[in-house]
Amino acid sequence: MNRFFLLLILFVFIFSCKKDNKNLSNNHITISSRVNYINTPEGLILISGKFKNIISKEKLPFKKAILLNSSLAGYFSVLGLEKKLSGVSSPEYIFSDKIHQLIKEQKIQNIGNEQKYDIEKILANKPDAVFTNYVPNFENTYDILKKNGIEVIFLDEFLEKNPLEKSKYLLLFGKLFGKEVEATKAYQNIEINYNKIKNLSSKINYQPQVLCNEMYGSQWFLPGGNSFVSKLIQDAGGSYILKNNPESASVPLSFEEVFVKSKDVDYWINISPHKNKKEMLTLNPNYSKMKVYNSGKLYMINNREKDNANDYFETGVVRCDLVLRDYFKIFHPENMAFAKEPLIYMKELK
Repeated sequence: MNRFFLLLILFVFIFSCKKDNKNLSNNHITISSRVNYINTPEGLILISGKFKNIISKEKLPFKKAILLNSSLAGYFSVLGLEKKLSGVSSPEYIFSDKIHQLIKEQKIQNIGNEQKYDIEKILANKPDAVFTNYVPNFENTYDILKKNGIEVIFLDEFLEKNPLEKSKYLLLFGKLFGKEVEATKAYQNIEINYNKIKNLSSKINYQPQVLCNEMYGSQWFLPGGNSFVSKLIQDAGGSYILKNNPESASVPLSFEEVFVKSKDVDYWINISPHKNKKEMLTLNPNYSKMKVYNSGKLYMINNREKDNANDYFETGVVRCDLVLRDYFKIFHPENMAFAKEPLIYMKELK
């Protein structure tokens, strides 16, 4: 009898633990290796890199927020949260027409730029939260905002290596602004589209050689082989010249080094805006020695550009499926899967 009750108690305990673990799993949302959040009865615990925000239940959902870096604006556009913005920095770098209209209507304020933020204007605005990349030089500014009850949330999305994980930040913004259903639906759509293209490219044997970026001064800064861009090229069915490099950050190389590595390159992507190929030679005449310059295909990232703003760095940050589709169309023009779809962020340089 005692043994029976001991087994019964053990069974109940194990079942209870499994149930608790299941609930914990549902409440603990992993965005990436850098970012995750935990739902608790008291509120939300957000971990972003080395930073932690404990946001009380009473503060959520946020009603208005300020962006100190424009790269996060794409998340607000995709989720239709533009009206939740009460301030932005450097609006000249924001592409969204809706955000610019709200600025024109003075519903969104210009709070300065990374050279000098207007702290008084931010404090008078009384936002629930300020979103920014972490910049050590602004530590005093962050402290002032925190002491005035403003939630300062550091999201260094540019450090993410996996395109889908960068898109998954949508779930976090959905949670913070009461748009969880919309955010889940938007992310799932991106994930499905991305994986369809990835699977399609995996069935194509031919992988053209790909080169990125261009020279600045005496060095050519190439994305590392473990970077966000390298992952996109791979998933789109391309063979990046630094694919075996272990770095996730940019790798500086000389022209001679890139020249040797790119001797068989077919496609040169992510080039800065130029009027034509000839204009590139005014910046670096050595480009004319490269096979890809003379007989390959060159693509810029300025198909959606207005003045200083480029949508590749805004909605392109979120819609990795559309960026991947552009690359797939470029690397595999023989495949007709997206023949009727125009390039969104890329434009051929002729």
